[in-house]
Amino acid sequence: MVMEDHKLKVFCTVADTKSFSKASEIIHLTQPAVSLQIQALEELYETKLFDRSSSTVALTPAGEILYKYAKEILALYSAAEKNIGELTGLVKGSISVGASTTIGNHLIPTVIADFRKTHPKIKIHLSVGNTKRIVELLNSGNIDIGLVEGDVARQKLIVEKLISDELVVIVPPLHPWAKKKEISIYDVTKEPFVLREEGSGTRQILEKYLNKHGISTHDMKASMMLGSTEAIKEAVESGIGISIVSRWAARKENKYGSLKLVSLKEEKFVRDFSLIFHKNAIASHAVDEFLTYLKSYPFEKLIS
Repeated sequence: MVMEDHKLKVFCTVADTKSFSKASEIIHLTQPAVSLQIQALEELYETKLFDRSSSTVALTPAGEILYKYAKEILALYSAAEKNIGELTGLVKGSISVGASTTIGNHLIPTVIADFRKTHPKIKIHLSVGNTKRIVELLNSGNIDIGLVEGDVARQKLIVEKLISDELVVIVPPLHPWAKKKEISIYDVTKEPFVLREEGSGTRQILEKYLNKHGISTHDMKASMMLGSTEAIKEAVESGIGISIVSRWAARKENKYGSLKLVSLKEEKFVRDFSLIFHKNAIASHAVDEFLTYLKSYPFEKLIS
């Protein structure tokens, strides 16, 4: 049998997501291309692998058998690549990293650039999406490691804290609070406030913090609701209101003085950035190198 690893990867992604359309998004193939890969496998084994009659896509008994072996075969390919790499001493290959929005836009590109200086033969593919999307990509085997903010269900995943992230109040430089170190969350409710859209990780964690102090988002003087941190920073710089964002997300504006960062007085507003990987995944030599680098990276130097 020829190296069928690509077809098997497509097959496992459809099985994991129970959807041809979701699988096509994750693998960056068109839906017809995904269907063709599955069709080729079905012709090879002369049997149906998926039952497409119901609203969801389910594995047939033959599909269940192939799924079990496909996962083992893909793991063996990874193990072979890793052992050969260790034998030759050559660390090369490619790594797929998934990162949620704050980490993907404001943190990991610098780390990857620094890593590439010492490991030029390793290619890194970065996918940025919300935490739910990154977990999906990891579960379907389309990324090697994930970097996420907030809580993650630990069913098949190993979750390790990487660093802490403080959420801070951002104000324009001429705002009366610009020279303060701290401000009360109760004072924040009295100012025009730029909110993130519902469903975003930052919005959820803000609501949790507010509820802890007996405040709801309805008590805020919401001046605008926006769909990205970049848009929020622009709005605050323009004087539309104040907001709360990750310290990492506002580090450049703070450095160049276009925004001022103020901590919350009641208690530090902190969350974790976590590393996530699959319990049963066999990491390649390149992935091991990157993980070691990531865990010892001096992140604090980026903020100072």
